[in-house]
Amino acid sequence: MKRFFAILGAALFVGNSGAFAEQATLIDFSKLVGEGNTGLHAPTTIDYSRQAGSAYSAEDKAAMKISLAIPSWEIELASSSQTVENQTLSLVTAAPVKQDAARYGGETVMGVRIHFPSFGINSFAVIKPPFTIPAYATLGDATAQNAVAGGQFDGFGVLKNVGVIKSIQINILGRNYLNRLSLLLEDQNGDEREIVMGYLNFDGWKSLQWNNPNYQTEVRNRDLQIVPLYPRSAPLIKLKGIKIHRDGSQEGGDIVSYIKDIKVIYDQAVVDRNSDVDDEAIWGILRQREEQYRNFELAKLGNLQVLRSLEKKKMAKEADFDQAAPAAAAARAPATN
Repeated sequence: MKRFFAILGAALFVGNSGAFAEQATLIDFSKLVGEGNTGLHAPTTIDYSRQAGSAYSAEDKAAMKISLAIPSWEIELASSSQTVENQTLSLVTAAPVKQDAARYGGETVMGVRIHFPSFGINSFAVIKPPFTIPAYATLGDATAQNAVAGGQFDGFGVLKNVGVIKSIQINILGRNYLNRLSLLLEDQNGDEREIVMGYLNFDGWKSLQWNNPNYQTEVRNRDLQIVPLYPRSAPLIKLKGIKIHRDGSQEGGDIVSYIKDIKVIYDQAVVDRNSDVDDEAIWGILRQREEQYRNFELAKLGNLQVLRSLEKKKMAKEADFDQAAPAAAAARAPATN
């Protein structure tokens, strides 16, 4: 933990006391509302139809898209808790807040229901996006007027130019559960860290906050180094998931919560130098660096979604036995005196 947040950024501070902390939103679920009949969130939509074979029709392929819209998020239970009942009853949904609510009135937030085992066992559940959020994806046509090269998921689970993290905050509505909540974050090297935010033993909205105990407010006390800039200094963080722990001594069954957003206060890794040349626009090294990994992840995502689409077609459509057949048989039966 100390290495992740103290060395990351301290080593990238570029010896410039002009770097300053700023606040940014890592993700805001109220902005991840599905649109129209598709239910997709257009700015975060990914097309995985290229992973489908020729057996699929053009209509099927046109529907092979997925986004970060709230209902697309998944809950992954600990392996010891993955029973059919627990998995079926653990889900994510878009939850509207009442118009007259004191906070976030009229907005839509992420609603979470987790069904833990009824018996005493240590367990956890991870609320995770439907795919690994890419750091340098581009929305649609990279030449489009509003497209930002490599910036499709900026503010939708990705923050760039992140040096030393000072504080992290999650706005969440609790229902007096004793479960502990933590965040799973990943840096530009693929290293994942878990940040414990606190317990959900409160009722109503609350801002759970983590403060970096290793954050140095005095520049004189920082380990300042001069390091090469582009393309070396490209630190970032992205959200891997939201983890809720259940202690074996706690009561099992359902827990319910609602999540609005996650915010971060951090030092810039590199101060905007108002350079006369846009390095990334010319060389694209950062995008190329992630392209192979991203393509692998998207291929894996596409294969999974194609298999799910195929499985959905094979599933039984009937909710119950047809009552028409027994009724018709009864009508044909000869009358008895």
